[in-house]
Amino acid sequence: MVGSNNARPAGGGQSQGPKPPLIVVAGPTAVGKTGLAIALAREFAGEVVNADSRYLYRGFDIGVAKPTLAERDGVPHHLIDILGPDGDMSLARYQDLAYGAIDAILDRGALPILAGGTPLYVNAVVEAWRIPRVPPDPQFRADLDEVSRRVGIHALVERLLEVDPVAAARSGSNLRRIIRALEVWESTGIPMSELEGKGTPRYRALELGLTMPRDRLYRAVDDRIADQVKRGLVDEVHGLLASGIPEHAPAMSSLGYRQLLPHLRGEIDLASAVRQIERNTHRYVRHQESWLRRNPRLISIDVTEGNWMEGAVALVSDFLKGG
Repeated sequence: MVGSNNARPAGGGQSQGPKPPLIVVAGPTAVGKTGLAIALAREFAGEVVNADSRYLYRGFDIGVAKPTLAERDGVPHHLIDILGPDGDMSLARYQDLAYGAIDAILDRGALPILAGGTPLYVNAVVEAWRIPRVPPDPQFRADLDEVSRRVGIHALVERLLEVDPVAAARSGSNLRRIIRALEVWESTGIPMSELEGKGTPRYRALELGLTMPRDRLYRAVDDRIADQVKRGLVDEVHGLLASGIPEHAPAMSSLGYRQLLPHLRGEIDLASAVRQIERNTHRYVRHQESWLRRNPRLISIDVTEGNWMEGAVALVSDFLKGG
């Protein structure tokens, strides 16, 4: 049993005892995170907490490589299929949901395994990011968007420099971050840069980072995409649209879905759409790898080496004994 003697006070504070354990399985798309997470859960009486932003959406299955109930092999999974296609998930809300799921797993005496390919989600949980709890204000954002289009982004940068020069420097020319910083200031009167940062970690985490040589990873990605098409990805997207889900729904921006929209409109053939999915997924893989390289805590595991999964099991076993 793990975590049964590690009570955590409400509100994200820390108990006086040792921090409870958390296993993290990270890595780029198609590297094998789901398989390892399930294997570890079965070996150590664990439960999986999803850290993939696209697993959150109901009805989006084949194109996001969401594990089926059969593939989950009886292992409890959390934070999967919790949003409708029009739903939105802020980082703050995800962090709260993940904390809740992890703490509930620990209270059951099981081992929480945080697994997924959205590094922002993983880091927010492991590093206990302080995230401003300011809900989005659609009208405020639309107004600033209009200012940016009409006058230029420099007008918003200058406004942000007056109230939060640190956030302005961090945001650069990223319009979304500039607007968010102004939104936080407008709502709280406190600079976003003062509300952000890393807190005291809630958990003692072992972070496993799965890797694969880039050329082999690209082949794995392309093979997965070909299999998804064969298993009915086009029909899945068509069915979602036919059910009334609009093309601009947040979930439709997912890789494998938005690239098929021109094909379903008759603008490009399927082969061209598939090539776009491949290129965009390769680009996303590079983005994931860049994030992962910046995490010094990750223990790198090359999944092309023999007995790599046994090695991962041994690492977790040693980690739990050392707690």
